[in-house]
Amino acid sequence: MSMMDHRISTGSGDEMEIGRVLEISSAGAQAMLDARTLSLLGEAGPAQPGAISSYLKLRVGAKWVVAQVSSLRREEADGDLIVAGVDFVGEGEADGTRLTGFRRGVSHLPMPGARLYPTSDADRASIFAADERPHITFGRIHSGGDARAALYIDGLLGRHFAVLGSTGTGKSSATAMLLHRICESAPHGHILMIDPHGEYGASFAQIGAVFDVTSLAIPYWLMNLEEHAEVFVSTRGPERQIDIDILAKCLLTARAKHRLAEGIQRLTADSPIPYLLSDLGNILSAEMGKLDKGGTGIGPYLRLKARIDELKVDPRYAFMFSGMLVGDTMQAVLQRLLRLPADGKPIAIVDLSAVPSEITPVLVALLARLVFDHALWSRGKDARPVLLVCEEAHRYIPANADSPARRILERIAKEGRKYGVSLGLISQRPSDLAEGVLSQCGTIIAMRLNNDKDQAHVRSAVPEGARGLIEAIPGLRNREAVVVGEGVALPIRVVFDDLEPDKLPASSDPSFAQGWQIAPDEPSRLSKTILRWRAQGRLHAAD
Repeated sequence: MSMMDHRISTGSGDEMEIGRVLEISSAGAQAMLDARTLSLLGEAGPAQPGAISSYLKLRVGAKWVVAQVSSLRREEADGDLIVAGVDFVGEGEADGTRLTGFRRGVSHLPMPGARLYPTSDADRASIFAADERPHITFGRIHSGGDARAALYIDGLLGRHFAVLGSTGTGKSSATAMLLHRICESAPHGHILMIDPHGEYGASFAQIGAVFDVTSLAIPYWLMNLEEHAEVFVSTRGPERQIDIDILAKCLLTARAKHRLAEGIQRLTADSPIPYLLSDLGNILSAEMGKLDKGGTGIGPYLRLKARIDELKVDPRYAFMFSGMLVGDTMQAVLQRLLRLPADGKPIAIVDLSAVPSEITPVLVALLARLVFDHALWSRGKDARPVLLVCEEAHRYIPANADSPARRILERIAKEGRKYGVSLGLISQRPSDLAEGVLSQCGTIIAMRLNNDKDQAHVRSAVPEGARGLIEAIPGLRNREAVVVGEGVALPIRVVFDDLEPDKLPASSDPSFAQGWQIAPDEPSRLSKTILRWRAQGRLHAAD
């Protein structure tokens, strides 16, 4: 079979036919490509016609149907023929040989025998051209020549998104670049990022508000009963529920002493009403002195009171349990964290790197719940869409453990879009995420994943038509990603733009080769380290 003589006339020369459709289904087709004709085109690299992820076109009536090459196999009977698997991605109007007005989806499939042609630079520009919807550009299409990759803001944020990639693939810098682009396009936005390693503060120092243990000031009384129990109750088994029941009764009494407004008729242990820890301790003591405790004894009361006293004096928890945080600061806290108003800094970074590990999940649960409850109670004309970005998401939405953080983040994943809450999940281990959470993300930005289990997890979460492109994940280079879902016009492979050096996150790993070549003043360095260690925090740069 020779196809080198098949040509169609164009205004500027001849365009070669490079193959024919052999077999077709609703999802894609098998095609036969002529290797000799492909070699005559002479274009090397990812945009070469017939290469994996390259785009081809075929005529159906008055339209061009666009197909993406997903697999290649040499035909043993004739070394000049290649069997290719192609996926149909969309169609456009046929202006002679040129494709214009591309749109996703195919109205009429071609018939077997249809001729395949390479797409030109002009065709690819039409395929990837962003429409009038608000969008950001963030990179170059891998197989699109100079075509730019666009993410539609409402599609990206309205259906949640996930950035996935193994350590060292450029995930943090890609995330920072995307958030910078979003902030530039929406200077009055409202973004809250949970940063467990303190990587992003340096990146957003100029356009964001950064909070750590020295400036966070989250009042303990904002916690609901479930979160209180995670912090105050240390027992397990049957005794745990007894302790929680006692805590709920005493917590309700403590909140009732500080009822803020006469209009609050229904008060519960979950109500965000300020109370004093000393009041809660006194109420526990008073209850312990009563004779109607039944068979519980004084053990639960002593445990709870001891835990409260411990938290009050532990300096590591001062950002949450300080006596200065008892006033009604709920509005101020929400304004700071949710950027209401943004004041030119639409993103808030919560640096949890110095927060005690045992309370970190509770703090994440509290922050996520504040975002969701704010959206729940400000619907209608008072609604303010908020983006919650969760770095190291697998730590807080684990597949094999239950926690308040997992429950509220799962609820946001399932219901958040109804109330204007968008969830951005950043993870290096998608297989460790709770089942079903990844499937709630309308846009998946997948960088290189080295683990087979992680690859399979991502593959199961994407639409059938994008499976061929997802297969390229193990071979992606650093700063490359496969993007599928609502945020893009069609599944694409992208090379991310470079981020300015002063905007890069502090995520680079220490160099052994360089670090072991110098001889610093170790006693001085070690004394500073011990001081930070004992203070359970970090020194200022001047120190």
